[in-house]
Amino acid sequence: MDVRSAMATPAPAMAPGDAPPRLSIQIVPRAALPVIAVIVAGLIITIAGNWLWALVFYHVVGGGLWTGIDLFVGFVIGPILGRLSIPARAEFSARFMPMMVVIMPTVVLMTLASGFQLALGLGNLQSLSPNHGWLVASFVVVGVMATVALGILEPANIAVLFEMKKPHPNGELIARLMRRFVYAAGITGAMQIATLVIMTRVATQ
Repeated sequence: MDVRSAMATPAPAMAPGDAPPRLSIQIVPRAALPVIAVIVAGLIITIAGNWLWALVFYHVVGGGLWTGIDLFVGFVIGPILGRLSIPARAEFSARFMPMMVVIMPTVVLMTLASGFQLALGLGNLQSLSPNHGWLVASFVVVGVMATVALGILEPANIAVLFEMKKPHPNGELIARLMRRFVYAAGITGAMQIATLVIMTRVATQ
C-alpha cells in the first residue's frame, strides 16, 4: 500500500464541537525511565569492558528494533492513521507518541554506540580492511537515518505532545505533525533495507 496516498486520504470533517479533547499526557513517561537507565548503563559498561558478546547483543537488538519500528510505523501505522478521524488520531497519538520519545533515542544509541565499538575492535575501520568501504557506506546511511530520527521524528513527536497538552489542541496541526512523523519513519524504514544489505555483507566478508 502506498503510504503517501493513504496519508493523503482526507479524514472525516469535524463539527465545531468535535475538537480533540484535552487528554492527560506525559511528555516523557516516567515509568519507562528506570528501564532506559538500566539499558544505557549496561551499554556503557559493555563498551568500557569491550565485551564482544554483549556488544553484538546490543547492536543486533538495537538495530533490529530500530528497523522494525521504522518499517512498522511507516508502512503499517501510517496508512491506518491516515484513514482515522482527527479526534481518533489525537487519541492514538496521546498513547503512542510518549513511548516513542524514549524508545527511539534509546535504540538509536544502542545501535550506533555498540556498532562503532564493534567496528573498532574488529579492525573494520582500518583502511586495509576488506570491510572498510562497506563500513563507510553504512556510516553515511546510518548518519542520515539518525539525523532524520533525531532531527525530524523526535521534534515532530514532542510538538504533537505539547500541542495536545494545550487547553484547546489544534486537530489539524496534530494531523500535519503526525503525517510528518510517519513520512519520516517511512523514509528511515526504506533506508534500513540498505543498512541490512551492508551489515549482512560485512558479517559474511
